[in-house]
Amino acid sequence: MPFSSLGLSDPIVQAVTEQGYQTPTPIQEKAIPVVLAGKNLIAAAQTGTGKTASFVLPILQKLIDSPMVRPKRVHAMILTPTRELAIQVEENIQHYAKHLDITSMAMYGGVDVEPQKQSLIEGVDILVATPGRLLDMYTRRAIHFDETSILVIDEADRMLDMGFIADLNKIVEKLPEERQNLLFSATLSKQVRFLARTAVTDAREISIAPENITTPKIEQHLITVDKEFKSALLSHLIVDQKWQQALIFIETKRGAAKLVSQLEKREIAAESFHSGRSQAVREQLLSDFKEGKIQFLVATGIAARGIDIDDLDRVVNYDLPDEAEDYVHRIGRTGRAGAKGEAISFVSRDDFRNLCAIERHLGYFINREVIEGLEPKLVVPDSNAAHAPKKAQKGRRRQSNKR
Repeated sequence: MPFSSLGLSDPIVQAVTEQGYQTPTPIQEKAIPVVLAGKNLIAAAQTGTGKTASFVLPILQKLIDSPMVRPKRVHAMILTPTRELAIQVEENIQHYAKHLDITSMAMYGGVDVEPQKQSLIEGVDILVATPGRLLDMYTRRAIHFDETSILVIDEADRMLDMGFIADLNKIVEKLPEERQNLLFSATLSKQVRFLARTAVTDAREISIAPENITTPKIEQHLITVDKEFKSALLSHLIVDQKWQQALIFIETKRGAAKLVSQLEKREIAAESFHSGRSQAVREQLLSDFKEGKIQFLVATGIAARGIDIDDLDRVVNYDLPDEAEDYVHRIGRTGRAGAKGEAISFVSRDDFRNLCAIERHLGYFINREVIEGLEPKLVVPDSNAAHAPKKAQKGRRRQSNKR
């Protein structure tokens, strides 16, 4: 099915084609007609499924014949949990709208407010914003909501995890009652559904099942190792397997800084990416990583939510996430748009509970491996039999090139 069959105009189809996409993904195929029909929508789709285009493309189509936006007003508002994701979504809008006379901007905290206020003076067709900065600008009377006809809540589950529920409710209360509401989330948890009951009433629901997208094309490996030897294991794999690039997930800012220092002592250049670094630094790091100027980026999970790179060979879970759904998000940073990717997780005995939860969520066991010379002294038990996954995932045993 081509994009043109979904009701999108030639300028939009041309822009999508120029981005290298020929046919819509399942979430795009299902969501775009619903949005074009003006219906409210609740959609569950994991990272890497093309969900951004599933709401951006039909919004662009709906705005083609809309009246000129008035000063300090916006036609469509997209709320995101992080600055990085706001930037990423707005960049996608620019790509898809390149042949249209439609304006957009990203608005987020951590930077000077004045340039953003100036950008709003003429009005903006599509605004991508984080909730806190949006409310701040509303309080300053830099933006008015009376002409907003479309609201998108993106990454709703992460919004709730980060404590934005109060801000979201305040924003929804200030918007016109007559509007189209779209909510996208990786999972439709009880908390997300509770939010949807107030923000997205009378909605169609679409769900792209996780088991269909996680990922025959992402080769997953689980390497057991004692906690204190994780940095040695990472250094060994980088050198031994001649890695060119990797996104490395770690749980804390302090841990990220420590790991970067440990890698540098082994003559491996890396950078840390976390909320403790300024927005300008984070944007530069992300740009350099996308361009290949930085090979190894050590990122905390929340900070890395907005990282979107087309040709990323591998991700590494240096620390397993506490939430099983986050594992799927993380590994979805590689193997995008149908490409192959590799996801490697370091697991010590301390990670056993998280491992059980992840494998139960996936529905299969991840292939376990050990590296010669770094075998764990504290054995990681087999996954809890009471929560045994449905099947085992086949995989190769990782071998060292050095004997």
